[in-house]
Amino acid sequence: MTRFSLTLTLALLLSSLSLATATAAPAGAQAVDEAWRKAITANDLNAVMALYAEDAVMWLPDAPEAEGREAIRKSFAGLLAANTVTGTTFANTHYQTAGNLSVGWGDFTLTLSPKAGGSPVTLSGRFSVIARKEGGKWVYAVDHASTHPAPATPR
Repeated sequence: MTRFSLTLTLALLLSSLSLATATAAPAGAQAVDEAWRKAITANDLNAVMALYAEDAVMWLPDAPEAEGREAIRKSFAGLLAANTVTGTTFANTHYQTAGNLSVGWGDFTLTLSPKAGGSPVTLSGRFSVIARKEGGKWVYAVDHASTHPAPATPR
């Protein structure tokens, strides 16, 4: 192998490694959030539930605490029975992972089309999640969402 071809081979290898690093799949809470976004937008209850630990806890706006996978399933089953999810976005997200725990937070929007008819409804707010690695797979341990507070009124 000539010096030129060796240099070219090394350059291509290094550039492909940096590209692979730059486009690496999300991990931790970010990976769970992305899988949740895809599952809920597909209106796939089983795919959504596969993302929660058996002992997970979920708090949603204007809803009681859902403790454990079955309570969480009931919450999502009710949501999906009444609505078709037509869009989900995350914005202003932040993620940190250390070992088998990962946290995430940011803003969300969820667009619902009521099955009984009527105009679509867009819910928005902020979220925070804690994910943990179980059996080599990241799942939610805590899922918390709240609405944005009303703007302050001038005095």
